[in-house]
Amino acid sequence: MSRPITVFGTGTGAPPGPGELAGAGLVVGGRRHLDAVTLPAGAERVVLGPLAPALDAVEEYVAEERRVVVLASGDPGFFGIVRALAERFGADRLDVRPGVSSVAAAFARLGLTWDDAVVVSAHGRDPRTAVQVCRAHPKVAVLTGPGAGPAELGAALARTAPGRVLVVASALGDPVRERVERVTPAEAAARDWGVAVNVVLCLDGTRAPGPARTLAGPAPGPAGWALDEREFAHRDSMITKFEVRALALARLGPRLGDLVWDVGSGSGSVAVECARLGAAVSAVEKTEDGAARIRANAAAYGVDVHVVRGAAPEALAGLDDPDAVFVGGGGRELADIVGVCARRARRTVVVALAALDRVPAARAALTGAGLDCDGVLVQSARLAPLPGDVTRLAAANPVFLLWGVRPRTNREGVAL
Repeated sequence: MSRPITVFGTGTGAPPGPGELAGAGLVVGGRRHLDAVTLPAGAERVVLGPLAPALDAVEEYVAEERRVVVLASGDPGFFGIVRALAERFGADRLDVRPGVSSVAAAFARLGLTWDDAVVVSAHGRDPRTAVQVCRAHPKVAVLTGPGAGPAELGAALARTAPGRVLVVASALGDPVRERVERVTPAEAAARDWGVAVNVVLCLDGTRAPGPARTLAGPAPGPAGWALDEREFAHRDSMITKFEVRALALARLGPRLGDLVWDVGSGSGSVAVECARLGAAVSAVEKTEDGAARIRANAAAYGVDVHVVRGAAPEALAGLDDPDAVFVGGGGRELADIVGVCARRARRTVVVALAALDRVPAARAALTGAGLDCDGVLVQSARLAPLPGDVTRLAAANPVFLLWGVRPRTNREGVAL
């Protein structure tokens, strides 16, 4: 028997009939999938809970060359059980018969295309990645699970992206129980959604849909970054210069699924660039006119930046822990701000300083939080015209850039 394991995708369509299950010695699936089919006489039934015991049972039947049927939801090759089965038994031993995925079905119920959607799984995973993707991208499908359902997703977004629309799709394919409901993040957070939820769509109606796509998924990243200062609204040249910004972005490494803080954001140039590269961003700015500029610059580039009006470090208390932090500006509180950021950052903190005498305290704050610290003095000279159609070099003010990186460790906490 070359392909002893048949995997049926069901849940958003009709379950397999008796003829399709004929000859199976073992049928594995969720309780609702098993209850929807008629098992062959003498077939053993295993209800999926922990995956390992089910795979062990499958192995026993395969070793005896007896047919196994696995029932799964939608398309089992899309964030589904096909991965685990292929890793254990080999893809050449699987006969996969996919159904319509819950993601495709949910978008179909709304009459929306989904080639430009980002799909993220929060099932059995830390939901923070799904939250950051929902903040950064205008069309997202979240595959939910216990502890990472509509209520948890809504609670996180209500704080940072309250204008999103959540579409909760439950019991897809069930002619009686299917529900597709539009709610705000706050409304989602206030409800008990039960166990029938298939997928949650997160939509940002303020961002216009893009043109027809060639590549599915998130839009390709920007063709360039470290944009010229003239590309942003700013006050009296109070903006991180593009040479410094280029190195800061390289050390921050913003990407889809990340959360970046831009503390002392000013014009928001770093915040906007991180958002253009796919990260969710919280920009902290103490002045009202600065906050307005950040919003304007974000809108000009079609990205979402969560603007927090307040002074650090106090304004950082209510924010979710970041993957990376950029700290601009200075002030007497700089060491305290860097220390708070360094203790909470999951990966790295980058600090830009114009005043050399503040470097030791900022460095001590990074190392004191357990980060490996390095830095460089960034000096540049730009081409500038002179009379007579000639060019000179105009020196820009030097900036000291520090960065602290959290050491990588294994599961036992030993440094790698």
